[in-house]
Amino acid sequence: MSGRIFQNAVLQIKDATDRVVGVIDGEGTVISCSDLGLIGRKWPEYVEPINQADGTMTMVDGRTFRALGGWSSRFDYAVFTVGEDDVSRTVCAMAGVALNSAKSYYEEKHDRGSFIKSIISDNILPSDIYMRAKELHVTPEVPRGVFLVRKTEESDAALMDVVQGLFPDRQNDFVLSVGDSDVVLIHQLPESSSEKEVQRVAGVLEEALRAGSEGHVVIGIGTVAQHLRDLARSYKEAQIAIEVGKVFDTEKYVINYENLGIGRLIYQLPTTLCEMFLIEVFKKNPIDSLDQETLFTIHKFFENNLNVSETARKLFVHRNTLVYRLEKIKKLTGLDLREFDDAITFKVALMVKKYLTSRGIDA
Repeated sequence: MSGRIFQNAVLQIKDATDRVVGVIDGEGTVISCSDLGLIGRKWPEYVEPINQADGTMTMVDGRTFRALGGWSSRFDYAVFTVGEDDVSRTVCAMAGVALNSAKSYYEEKHDRGSFIKSIISDNILPSDIYMRAKELHVTPEVPRGVFLVRKTEESDAALMDVVQGLFPDRQNDFVLSVGDSDVVLIHQLPESSSEKEVQRVAGVLEEALRAGSEGHVVIGIGTVAQHLRDLARSYKEAQIAIEVGKVFDTEKYVINYENLGIGRLIYQLPTTLCEMFLIEVFKKNPIDSLDQETLFTIHKFFENNLNVSETARKLFVHRNTLVYRLEKIKKLTGLDLREFDDAITFKVALMVKKYLTSRGIDA
């Protein structure tokens, strides 16, 4: 952000007080000040005390500081006044309000992050995207990956800071906070990058987030956006990936929209249609008539590609015992899992049942 935005407000404040008022950036450089001679001064020693103040006022070396609002836990800009008395604190507080307003107005109109956030939220007309991108010097047609990081449990972990630290290139990458539990990474990919590159980036995210106290997270990946206008679609896909994964892939922490398979189709079906499907498949007895041991056997049979001998070995039972169980399932449901078509029908039915249960429907 240009210091000029703050300077206009600072000069207006100067007319109302005899105190020196200014703004420093996150590295401690004075970028705006009513005393023009201080602009450009570097005060790195004040950065840590301001960060430790956590948004409240702090007095250091005869100056009063207060961080302006920002995205992360570390400040981007802080207002200061010369002096530590009551008047200085009052001026600092009032200047903070005015400068925060100026900062918010600028970000709303010009900030690149706000622009990208408007795109993924569908709060900008497609016809305006190219024009705004040109104004903000954002390349419209480059491949970008959209990664949605969601906290699955309450924690004090600063996801925003962790992801921003992994991808600090603010020129080409965007890290956005969306809601209370979501952080979106929009990462520029090399031209002609493959699915392998997308998975590599997701792997970097997962490793870093699960290594520390940020472990309770899941990552959804949308299809690669080739143009800025594709970001909203990719973001929605990342959301769907997490929602579908929550139902069908509960043990996965990274879920790619392109790998959701039939789960994606089932998730988009009306629940009434799903209920009708289960009634048609299980004419003899409902799926709930199968006990847990039988269901476990079925899952193992599917895991071993309908191979009777291999499944029996994994279950530590005799082959004839497994055949008896499969016959019992056929008698109860009318489906012979040793037949490919019946196995597919049963597999889909199990997924449909799981989907309905996730929606609170007892079918």
